[in-house]
Amino acid sequence: MEQVLLLNITYEPLKIIDWKKALNLLFLGKVEVLEEYDKEIHSVSFTIKLPAVVRLLKMIKWRKKPVKFSRQNIYIRDNYSCQYCGRKLSPEELTYDHVIPKSKGGKTEWENIVTCCPECNRKKGGRTPTEAGMKLLKKPTRPKWLPAIRIKIGYKNIPQSWRDYLYWNVELLE
Repeated sequence: MEQVLLLNITYEPLKIIDWKKALNLLFLGKVEVLEEYDKEIHSVSFTIKLPAVVRLLKMIKWRKKPVKFSRQNIYIRDNYSCQYCGRKLSPEELTYDHVIPKSKGGKTEWENIVTCCPECNRKKGGRTPTEAGMKLLKKPTRPKWLPAIRIKIGYKNIPQSWRDYLYWNVELLE
């Protein structure tokens, strides 16, 4: 069945949910339907058009917790680019590097891990950047932000009804 675009009260895309979850939210009074598909859902006592875009009626408040240390969040922090040569890569191509190698007492923490392309990772090896004659583009730090919500959608797969609600924080793939 169809997918539904969930928006925050501010009309920002949050995520894509299935139609059953959207109907549950609607019947609980937590969302309003902004766009509908032509398809209908039938029950014994009523018929309803399948929602395409729903908007939360209350703002989602993010808890002020430290950003979780994870490979994905490191990639987001470093903008999916090697912190030595600057080359931008896909997550599958990226590795991460201990700035101060573990063999020299370096820890696996925000301030000592950066994204790295395989070539720079091999070149640096088990040395510090200074020992390897390499320079970091920026010093790794613990982010104070919650990583941006990224929804990746194939451009040809976007329902027409969603197009008015997608903007800068949604990456369209061709």
